[in-house]
Amino acid sequence: MNPVAIELDGVLGDTRPLWRDWLAEVGRRAGIPVERLPADRAEAAAELDGLLGNWRALLERFAEDRAPVYLRPAAEVSAALRRLTAAGARLGVFTDAPEELARVALAQVGAARRVETVAAGPQALERLLTQLGGDARVVRTRGELTSLA
Repeated sequence: MNPVAIELDGVLGDTRPLWRDWLAEVGRRAGIPVERLPADRAEAAAELDGLLGNWRALLERFAEDRAPVYLRPAAEVSAALRRLTAAGARLGVFTDAPEELARVALAQVGAARRVETVAAGPQALERLLTQLGGDARVVRTRGELTSLA
């Protein structure tokens, strides 16, 4: 079976609300003008690198504490991932979110052990396709995942 590249936010769990709430919190606590950050999370991450040195650790801690409120496993997604791995498919996940947030989200939705590789940040899909190979199928919705499985 061909490898499968799965979009985190469109298929497994939408991390954007958690990201937005973390930005608001870190902006308030650290006095960072987060409203000026780019909407693109990869670009925002690059700017945060220059504004707050430990922002990745802060994001990971925030996400670990609050992920259960924002993200829940979906039975149909878990079943589809199980069927795909049982059929021998290599699974990868891509997202524009920072890797720390992506890994917490994967663990929260119960997909971490089924995913071989995660590409996060800028050009994540392109990097993932390089790892998985040119014949990888890109899946951007839950419906596409369940019909593929």
